[in-house]
Amino acid sequence: MTEKQKIIGGFFSLELPKQTEYHRGAIHLNSARYCLEYVLRARNYKKIYLPAYICDSVLQPIKRLNIDYVFYSIDEHFAPVFDQVPENDACFFYVNYFGLNTGNVRELCHKMQHLIIDNTQAFFDLPLEHVDTLYSARKFFGVPDGGYLFSNTEKRIDLDRDPSYYRFDALLKQIDLGSVPAEPLFEQNEAYLDTCGMQAMSRTTQRVLRSIDYEHVRATRNANFRYLHKQFGAYNQLNANFSNVNGPMCYPFLIDRGEQLKDYLLKHQIYTDDFWEKVTSRVPTSSFEYHLAKNLIPLPIDQRYNEKDMDAIVRIVRSFLG
Repeated sequence: MTEKQKIIGGFFSLELPKQTEYHRGAIHLNSARYCLEYVLRARNYKKIYLPAYICDSVLQPIKRLNIDYVFYSIDEHFAPVFDQVPENDACFFYVNYFGLNTGNVRELCHKMQHLIIDNTQAFFDLPLEHVDTLYSARKFFGVPDGGYLFSNTEKRIDLDRDPSYYRFDALLKQIDLGSVPAEPLFEQNEAYLDTCGMQAMSRTTQRVLRSIDYEHVRATRNANFRYLHKQFGAYNQLNANFSNVNGPMCYPFLIDRGEQLKDYLLKHQIYTDDFWEKVTSRVPTSSFEYHLAKNLIPLPIDQRYNEKDMDAIVRIVRSFLG
């Protein structure tokens, strides 16, 4: 076969630094939920055990494939409350919550077969050998799509590549006009990912992910996380390992009046995500998961921000706490 002639000349493309992707050797997909779908199809699982404290988007591929699912509880250390042996055609799904539960991940790997680890909140945690592990690029970086899957399944699924150039409009509009005018386009892209189906990661997204200084991102997130924990650790009700962070997604802050704090932060133009409102419909009101869904605040600590920004968060939260 004749090698395709490289085009020389013409208009310029975006000038992006040439770095290396952080997750090399992964299967590149368009979203983490489609990483899960890939594993479920490749392994031919008929049933999945998953935590009740989870985003509903995880249920999309499970329902689409008509797979039985059973929720399990987690304790206050985020460890599964589960003493069964999953069936041979079943898998066990665990979330590395906030990237602070690597110890739970390692323990599960020693005692659970057919394990799937959700590292969508722990981008910088490397996968353990022979464990199906999925990641989200969109939760950590400015890209419209992107999921990574590590799996040793012998079955490979051929996929079309998802072009995403026209879905960078939300990110570009945000630069020009700010976050508020760009929000409808962002939500439009979210809706697209709900229905577009499993595809390979776009070339544009992969090129952007090859331009990132990952060590800078990790160091910034670590520094911001530690700064907030120094200020709020005495108030935080979470029982997690805060000492050994690795580029976490957010600073998870749990207090009794978390719902009110979230509204207070919004009034001061500090936006936090919901983790996750629909959980309250499937757990008892007295449960740890209910308390998390109602009152956990994921404070932003990512690479866009510095210590001055963290100081602003600290001042506003302290004014709420009194």
